[in-house]
Amino acid sequence: MISVIAAKYLGDHKIHLRFNDGIEGVADLGDCDWKGMLAPLENQQFFRYFAVDRGTLVWPNDADIAPEFFYKKVTGRYPDEHAVEH
Repeated sequence: MISVIAAKYLGDHKIHLRFNDGIEGVADLGDCDWKGMLAPLENQQFFRYFAVDRGTLVWPNDADIAPEFFYKKVTGRYPDEHAVEH
């Protein structure tokens, strides 16, 4: 199961991520359609206040985004379902 092990805000809805399989890169979320619980993330001042919790990113309003989504943003593909857990 893929998980985020480190994340750093870069500005403009961009986050540098490192995953437990060793892959790392930048996820650009500037084109996301922020609705529902994710609506506050449209505001970059709020967006920057995420934390890594149990392998995913979470925000102060309890919104979270699955690591698989970020992995696809970084690599262009979904993670292998048999990815080694670290």
